[in-house]
Amino acid sequence: MLLVTACFAAIVMDGGPRPGVEFTGGTEVHIKAPASGHSVMETEVRRIFTASGYEPVSVQRFGIAADKEFLVKFTVNELSSEKVNAFKTSFTKTAGESARFAEARILRIDYIGPNVGKEFVKKAVIALLLGCVAVLLYLIFRFELGYATGAVAALVHDVVITMGFLAFTDKEITLSIVAALLMVVGYSVNDTIVIFDRIRETLDTEDESSSDFITAVNTGISRTLSRTILTTITVFIVLIPLFFLGGAVIHDFAFTLMVGVIAGTYSSIFVATYFVVRMRKRNGAMT
Repeated sequence: MLLVTACFAAIVMDGGPRPGVEFTGGTEVHIKAPASGHSVMETEVRRIFTASGYEPVSVQRFGIAADKEFLVKFTVNELSSEKVNAFKTSFTKTAGESARFAEARILRIDYIGPNVGKEFVKKAVIALLLGCVAVLLYLIFRFELGYATGAVAALVHDVVITMGFLAFTDKEITLSIVAALLMVVGYSVNDTIVIFDRIRETLDTEDESSSDFITAVNTGISRTLSRTILTTITVFIVLIPLFFLGGAVIHDFAFTLMVGVIAGTYSSIFVATYFVVRMRKRNGAMT
């Protein structure tokens, strides 16, 4: 509960994770600093672009520090698509005059118009909401409303925790992050359904007069615990190399999945089942 509160506070107080250029509109420049020498700070990168005549909105390190890559974001007015060629020339000249940035190079430039950015936001929100609604309807059909409520509560928990960690670590929300969040939702639902199925199986095979619902829930969790832990370990065997060796492009994607998988694992065990029990008590169906 404390962790959820802290993550929710980070989302609300800090305005949440910063949306990427895909959602806000603007120009995003991906640069790589010199490969040798001391570490490069964000303030140094900002000064180079300011000296070039273009004031960035934000400068964010991309990937791990050893990559020395940065995402530099500009407003649409500051750096429009028509100014890109002049921007490249000015940056190359200014960087060449600096010993620290003489070898710096632009890896890519992405320009997204404000209307396109709003459309991306709309589609991302719709995708997450449709995912939750689909889960709710499936679980109502497969189990009952109490189970569906527990699963959706676990999904909300997972998304809040993941978004909170993204806010804590100052990550930008990009389309790849949205894809990772949808994968977290799928992973969490899979774990939750397995546990729910074992609970129902326990209720069907045992005499309800000698075993109450809470005992059935505990039995279902115990029967799936080893499977849940092994699945999580297997996923991390893949995610850890991606996080450390996958490069700057996939770093944030892997980080989001790592946080989401951990949150999804314990929410399936503790959050989803808790709400199922609470719904049973509320409906007076406890034996």
